[in-house]
Amino acid sequence: MKSVKVVALLSLIFAVSCSSSNTEKRLQNLEKRVAELEKNSRPLVSSALKNNNIESVSANENLIASSIKFDDAEFDFGTIKEGDVVEHTFKFVNDGEEPLIIQKATASCGCTVPSWPKEPISPGESGEIQVRFDSKGKPNQQTKRITITANTNPPVTRLTIKGMVTPAS
Repeated sequence: MKSVKVVALLSLIFAVSCSSSNTEKRLQNLEKRVAELEKNSRPLVSSALKNNNIESVSANENLIASSIKFDDAEFDFGTIKEGDVVEHTFKFVNDGEEPLIIQKATASCGCTVPSWPKEPISPGESGEIQVRFDSKGKPNQQTKRITITANTNPPVTRLTIKGMVTPAS
């Protein structure tokens, strides 16, 4: 930590001694860097997630991530008739130490629509993701994937619904 402060101080002296028009900007940048180095070495993910910027969160391995645990990650709806609509609720728990923020849930097909909680889920709390599958125009064996993107490590979790759709007569 001392070496970081010495380097920062030398950089500050160098920046002040320069007669460049960017001196003020460089000084502010340097002060910002020093302040960041003096902070706790474990930054929180919440600031990036407030702006729904999950890509920047997942790119930094030092960030504190939450954890999501599903009761079941796969649901087999059995055999249904073409045109039937199947709904299933995937239940989960935030088993991490940080609030769980689900940024988005997407499906592999427009016939499958997930709904997810938009508010943070506190550690130890439960939540649900509802999935609706419309079998209209989808005969035979069906397997649909739902991709959950959240402040977890890894940032993507996949759920599956599957079953057989008998063709309409």
